[in-house]
Amino acid sequence: MKDENCAYCMHGELLDKFGIYICDLKVSKLYLFKEQSKPGRCIVAYNDHVSEMVDISAEERHAFIDDVNDVAKAVHAAFSPNKVNYGAYGDTGCHLHMHIVPKYKDQDEWGGIFQMNPAKRYLTEVEYQEMIEKIKENL
Repeated sequence: MKDENCAYCMHGELLDKFGIYICDLKVSKLYLFKEQSKPGRCIVAYNDHVSEMVDISAEERHAFIDDVNDVAKAVHAAFSPNKVNYGAYGDTGCHLHMHIVPKYKDQDEWGGIFQMNPAKRYLTEVEYQEMIEKIKENL
């Protein structure tokens, strides 16, 4: 099931506003978040357009969490953050997804309030591709 207004379902211009497709996982897709004030920030989005984890079977939910865990391991290996935070939001975009947010003690927001999109750091296409390759190498 797809929603024509959903960036995770439709890709294209909707996705291009905030993310870059990296790869398919077991039951999800992985995207690099374009705003990279937290180097390595990604989004794991469930393949089907469902709003909540309660909308999928236990088996699918476990596979989704396994995908999140695999990405977190890759982010730890690729970027060595001090902590990875996990955010499940969706008030406006009701497609099950999880933000993987690496945090670094020497950068902004350590111990502070999380900003969804601080719009502080965007990369060049080459830098995005280098970051994507680091993540893929560690998946």
